[in-house]
Amino acid sequence: MSHAIRMGLVGLGKIARDEHLPAIAFTEGAELVAIASRNAEVEDVASFPDLTAMLAGRPDIEAVILCQPPHVRYEAARAALLAGKHLFLEKPPGATLSEVEALIRLARQQGVSLFASWHSRYSASVSCARQWCTTRRLTRVQIDWKEDVRRWHPGQDWIWEAGGFGVFDPGINALSILTAVLDDNVRLIDATLQVPANRATPIAVDMAMATAGGIPVAATFDWRQTGPQIWQIMFEAGDETYRFVQGGEDAAHTLAGQESALTQEYRAMYRRFVDLVRSGESDVDVAPLQLVADAYLRGTSRTIELFEDWK
Repeated sequence: MSHAIRMGLVGLGKIARDEHLPAIAFTEGAELVAIASRNAEVEDVASFPDLTAMLAGRPDIEAVILCQPPHVRYEAARAALLAGKHLFLEKPPGATLSEVEALIRLARQQGVSLFASWHSRYSASVSCARQWCTTRRLTRVQIDWKEDVRRWHPGQDWIWEAGGFGVFDPGINALSILTAVLDDNVRLIDATLQVPANRATPIAVDMAMATAGGIPVAATFDWRQTGPQIWQIMFEAGDETYRFVQGGEDAAHTLAGQESALTQEYRAMYRRFVDLVRSGESDVDVAPLQLVADAYLRGTSRTIELFEDWK
């Protein structure tokens, strides 16, 4: 039996504590041996202030997981690859496409595995939606991803800064599902980005897209949703409709002893990462990030009223 892959995690924020740490502990073939964080530690795990110190203090680490915000991740990713470590990137894989392409080339040169994770693709519902869509002639797709930013991202100023993605941070999850379900390539036609006057990233986005075969795809992302939170994709095939629903509230309402959908997704991702490392392969799909980049490139940005997340 192969030994467990020794892993070091960088960036001990909420998603790392809630999902990454439990998933690593659960995954056969994975072992967390170090943490790099300026302000946090994990009991019984070696802790370091940054990646450089972690690599120096635990040179036996074989794989690095990066959970920092995307706009500060590239230099850490490059350092890990140059040190010969396999690399797991929390979504999105980078702040720009050129960054990700550079990491792909470097990982190939170093002979290590690179994994750009898209956790929403690992939902069991994705394979069900794909099976439904591949057996029908689709006529239209509608995405509605609407949530309350004050509830899900309180005090996270980085997400409003350039490179922080704004409402695309959750919206890219929908795009990752879309591009995993459809066999055809999806291209952007037009987009409207609503950006608060005191922010650098959008609070709401409307996207008009189409598959290469001409099926229209519309998406609405909005961070101003109060009341019921909405994460859904409607796949239409004539008179038939398949409603894909993904809910971030799932974890909050999961009963004791049950696994949330998000927990299952992260466990599946770590199984995938272990398999990639052991087989010497990489898995880096930039299609969701490409659509976000195209929205910035092709879309119209409109300045709207100020937005404060403390109201």
